[in-house]
Amino acid sequence: MLTKRQNLLETIRGGKPDRFVQQYEALEMVFNPIMMHSPVPQPGQLNVVNDWGVTNSWPAGTPGAFPVHTPDKIVVKDITKWREYVHAPNVKFSDEEWEPFIKQAEAVDRNEYFVTSFIAPGLFEHCHHLCEIQNALINFYEEPECMHELIDYLTEWELALAKEICSHQKPDAIFHHDDWGSQTSTFISPDMFNEFFLPAYKKIYGYYKEHGVELIIHHSDSYAATLVPDMIEMGIDIWQGVMTTNNIPELISKYGGKISFMGGIDSAKIDYSGWSQDVIAKEVRRACDENGRLYFIPCASQGLAISTFPGVYEATSEEISKYSKEVFG
Repeated sequence: MLTKRQNLLETIRGGKPDRFVQQYEALEMVFNPIMMHSPVPQPGQLNVVNDWGVTNSWPAGTPGAFPVHTPDKIVVKDITKWREYVHAPNVKFSDEEWEPFIKQAEAVDRNEYFVTSFIAPGLFEHCHHLCEIQNALINFYEEPECMHELIDYLTEWELALAKEICSHQKPDAIFHHDDWGSQTSTFISPDMFNEFFLPAYKKIYGYYKEHGVELIIHHSDSYAATLVPDMIEMGIDIWQGVMTTNNIPELISKYGGKISFMGGIDSAKIDYSGWSQDVIAKEVRRACDENGRLYFIPCASQGLAISTFPGVYEATSEEISKYSKEVFG
């Protein structure tokens, strides 16, 4: 029997997996001091201000935290003066501060799991967290030079963080959040995405690959099928969060071998009050039947090994395991 790590690699490399990968089972998430220094809300907490000055709330019963953008809480009130508002937090920490996170990585059995550094938010999310989503989208059209400058600034900060992560934890994979669309469309056109974000992500993901990271896993639980060529060019190995609106079988047929797809089970269809094991079983079987054994990892679209309602994540993994025994024998 293959280890969880081996089975994932066989799946994404077009080899001979002996079962479906159960969601995040092969990824052991590790964290870093910057995440502990920048306050984040827990479920039910409101108006928590992080080290970038962004106010976030996590209303009870919702999938996660999101910025609060009442006029008084928007960080960048004028994009042409963004340098007056945006001040990147420190990424340099003492050996003592790094010690528990290094131990966290060292405790992982790397034969079984990928030591996976969790990084959020990504560049697009950072832009709209700082500016507010509507303002950010308008800024791409009306003040492109300023947006290029802001993205360059955020990219340099991410590269500085990457240096610290790689030197202290030596991760096998990174799990990077950046939502790029709604369920049915990207937030910006492929051409605009290519102009503003492709060069930046090539630098960031290129740095990780050059410093020993084997897998780049990018989360965007959205429609982003039109951005897959850019994902491949920037070095993404697995797109996590791919929703059914993307026509996943077509993507696998066209791009399998260059990138793999982790998702196919829309969280909204299984993760709700009064959820049903039967519904989850049906969705798991549909996803596995439609998308096959290679270049596809069945997974809820939500971007971590969690669920909004207790028990849903575990039930989904259980159904994947059950169906694996039927499909793989």
